Amino acid sequence: MSNKPKVVDKKYLLPFLLITSLFALWGFANDITNPMVAAFKTIMEITNFKASLIQFAFYGGYATMAIPAALFIQKYSYKKGILLGLALYAVGALLFWPAAQFQGFEFFLGSLYILTFGLAFLETTANPFILSLGSKETATQRLNLAQAFNPMGSLIGMFVASKVILASLESDKQRNALGELVFSSLDEATKATIRSNDLMIIRNPYVALGLVVIFLLIVIALVKMPQPSSTKKVDTKTSIKRLFKNRLYRTGVISQIFYVAAQIMCWTFIIQYAENLGLDKATAQNYNIVAMSLFLVSRFVCTFLMKYINARKLLMLFAFGGILMMLGTIFAQSIIGLYFLVAASAFMSLMFPTIYGIALENVGDDITMGSAFLVMAIVGGALMPPLQGAIIDLGSVGFLPAVNASFALPLISFCVVMVYGYTANKQLLSHKK
Repeated sequence: MSNKPKVVDKKYLLPFLLITSLFALWGFANDITNPMVAAFKTIMEITNFKASLIQFAFYGGYATMAIPAALFIQKYSYKKGILLGLALYAVGALLFWPAAQFQGFEFFLGSLYILTFGLAFLETTANPFILSLGSKETATQRLNLAQAFNPMGSLIGMFVASKVILASLESDKQRNALGELVFSSLDEATKATIRSNDLMIIRNPYVALGLVVIFLLIVIALVKMPQPSSTKKVDTKTSIKRLFKNRLYRTGVISQIFYVAAQIMCWTFIIQYAENLGLDKATAQNYNIVAMSLFLVSRFVCTFLMKYINARKLLMLFAFGGILMMLGTIFAQSIIGLYFLVAASAFMSLMFPTIYGIALENVGDDITMGSAFLVMAIVGGALMPPLQGAIIDLGSVGFLPAVNASFALPLISFCVVMVYGYTANKQLLSHKK
């Protein structure tokens, strides 16, 4: 009979389930927002570059608030960090109501920025909290299990984006006989009416989300949470110095920046890729739903595989798979390229929690600050999508459509992740000798 520790101990089951629900909650926010880049481009009549500032605002909120969140958690507790995160999340979501009334693109950006202040608190708190709920030996596997519920929320977010938002946008229905968008050529009065209608359609799911978040805040406030010993106070400057002397951790943060960039680019610009093949936004978003379904199934498969293959080797192999998918996405100028892009999600599934778990393996009491920098690494999703949007605006790059060529950026990102998996695995093997 195996003496291997359980992934989740019975005494931690209720806290594990409640905190795991947060993974689904920020998954929903991420993936209802990604398709809004294409939606706002049409509604507000702006470039791909400017529309992708949605991702800059959304993921920039993580970069801004991750370190303050860690300091707050060190001073107070995981639970108070979660409650403050949920409160900020709810405020950002509810601000979509006045944003739609004023019809200002910058107002929407500000709302998303505040919303992700809350997500930064939640991710900085939830990830190390899950790692602490049991044996260190099963920590990465436990985090992969919790993270498996993230794409469930993402799938719901994608479904709402596709069936409730994108399918209802009047601006996307204004097409000529060739299927080309003609919204920008309408008279100003007609455009104003359509724009007002479409912004209300975008507003409603976010406001409903804010109310759901308030409900969950009340539930968690009423439940007693364990306080892991790893939250004992440490000097911030000393903690940061120790972390960045740790090569596995330091390179893990860099790898996480590139992974998140790849994920957000693949999921954000799948719509533009499909539109270049003649598909409308709602149909294109269905391919995103298929991609997320593959991501979800693959994450459970990866949690199982980690019983038999070490996480570092698996990370290296899956990153290589991502590289192959990007090559197909770039050079197959047909529906086959879209299939490659969708399939990339299966290879991305284990990357975030696995990089996270590997990087934090030996940080000891520095786990809260270490978690903050790994959450801050989500800034990759803010920095690279605008660059990809700018490439797409070029129209073509050499013999390739610009949208195809733009996926060279995720290709480079997967190369960085593969190198991290390789070096981390090599380090593990050298320690075993």
